[in-house]
Order: sequence, then C-alpha cells, then structure tokens
Amino acid sequence: MIFKRVGDHRPYPDHGLTLREWAGIPPRQIRLDELVTTKDTLQLATLLDEDSTFFGDLFAHVVEWRGELYLEDGLHRALRAALQQRLVLHARVHTMEG
Repeated sequence: MIFKRVGDHRPYPDHGLTLREWAGIPPRQIRLDELVTTKDTLQLATLLDEDSTFFGDLFAHVVEWRGELYLEDGLHRALRAALQQRLVLHARVHTMEG
C-alpha cells in the first residue's frame, strides 16, 4: 500500500491559504504511508510531464487535521516518488485546529 488511505474529498474545513502563504511554510519529509489522499484520480499527463512543477509549487501541500495528514495537492509528486521506490515526500504541512 502506497498511502495510508485513498480518499476522494477534503474532510477538513477550508483553510483559505493562498499560494503565497503555502510558499511560506518550510517543507519537511512526510512518509507516503502516513498520507490520506483527497483525490482518487490522476491525470496521467500530469504524472508523466517532466515540467509538471514549472508553474506550481515544487513541494506537495499537506493539511494536518485531527491527527491525519491529508495530501491536498501533489498526488502526481507522491506517485512519482513511489514509482521511484522512495518512501518519503517533501511537502509543506499546514496544521489546522479541529
């Protein structure tokens, strides 16, 4: 199993973070098997595109809520890491109270 669980929605309330605010959160390593996805589908072109991070953040976005780590953005990065047999992903983690 790559992820802790595969979800199809965001169970946490809207955090309202802008891309600039996400960029202010220092990245850290997160184990793939601790993540719960918020999407259950992926565009294959996004996974295979070598320049897929050109216009976005280089790091995945994870929301920590009620003791769970939710992969909000960066599913293609996480799957690419798994395909390369890496157990961790560098991600920006925003912790929400709840």
